[in-house]
Amino acid sequence: MASKQSEEPCGDMSSEDQRGGFLVRFREFKPKEVLTWQLAKTLAMGQGLAGLICGTAVTSQYLATEFHLNTPMLQSFLNYMLLCITYTIMLFCRRGDGNILQILKRRWWKYLLLALVDVEANYTVVKAYQYTTLTSVQLLDCFVIPVLMVLSWWILKTRYRLIHYVAVGICLLGVGAMVGADLLARRDQGSTSNILLGDGLVLLSAALYAVSNVSQEYTVKNLSRVEFLGMIGLFGSIISTVQMVILERNEVSAIIWSWQVGLLFSAYAFCMYALYSFMPIVMKLSSATSVNLSLLTADIFSLFLGIFLFQYSFSGLYLVSLVVILVGFITFNAVPTPTIPTAPSISSSSSSNCEEGFYENPGATENDVTREDAPVGIPIEVEEEDEEQQVDKTTRKASDLSRRLGEETDEDRIVEHSTQM
Repeated sequence: MASKQSEEPCGDMSSEDQRGGFLVRFREFKPKEVLTWQLAKTLAMGQGLAGLICGTAVTSQYLATEFHLNTPMLQSFLNYMLLCITYTIMLFCRRGDGNILQILKRRWWKYLLLALVDVEANYTVVKAYQYTTLTSVQLLDCFVIPVLMVLSWWILKTRYRLIHYVAVGICLLGVGAMVGADLLARRDQGSTSNILLGDGLVLLSAALYAVSNVSQEYTVKNLSRVEFLGMIGLFGSIISTVQMVILERNEVSAIIWSWQVGLLFSAYAFCMYALYSFMPIVMKLSSATSVNLSLLTADIFSLFLGIFLFQYSFSGLYLVSLVVILVGFITFNAVPTPTIPTAPSISSSSSSNCEEGFYENPGATENDVTREDAPVGIPIEVEEEDEEQQVDKTTRKASDLSRRLGEETDEDRIVEHSTQM
């Protein structure tokens, strides 16, 4: 009875801790433990990626407005070719299982599908601008975040807490403030020829981007960043070449080349190449969802540049939306998102498991992990010590038994000798 009575309060306390876990964390909030150097580094790198996306948007807008060029496949082809020239050649120089021939033998069709998804995601979002408004693109493009969270929960076994959903809601409020600023400023909303088709293309692009980012996160954390970029560059170059010849051969042949056009194409290709090269690094430090939350500020950076380059009107809501999105990003990374380790991730490279520690967000440390989430394991050294102790015990028993038998035989010999006498 005493044991039962002592167990029942423990069960009540555990249920109360689960219900009030969020309040306890809020009361025990320590800014120094949350605002770590690793979180600051992830925030800075994420905003650097947003700046690269801003560069691609500005160069594309210059090509469209000043030179009347709309060649999304040609621009994507330049990016994939740069990836192929650098990372695919690196795979050729590798030996063993990391060589490109071994990779193609085992999983070529997976990278082919992944490259197809990535190419079409880039193409559909650019194509959507021809049919729908800028506001629709900015709002519907956020559809990538809930799709990412679902795919991360299903494929990567990521488990989100209430605070993560609250943080995502804060970031989406920031996007809403940005769209409201555009409407109040009466910014040019672009084409409205077929809004339904354009909105559908934006949603399709968001879903494709989510599939690509989740696959990228899995590959980077379990295999290799160079392998992912090299195979994407190889198959992406092939797919974009075929699609460019089919869809954009007339537009490409009609380009009037000049140093300004060449400079804009080069700037776009450099920004995309840097974005693809550095995104896996940031994704390995955090997660695909965290990276996409940080990329929400890219449109705001484009608006700031547009004030000086394209004479956009300024609104104070732009600053409000920037601050709100950054607050949501920090909130999302303040609490770890535990993952359930699967067999492939455990049997793969041990360095990735050591670096990640089964947690994606950098803002929280292992001390914030609850006992339910912490993986339990038996050290190998303890098992070896137990085996050695068992062997010692068996050898001691055997020696004692042999010693006793030897003493008994000596006593028998003495008795026999005395009887003979």
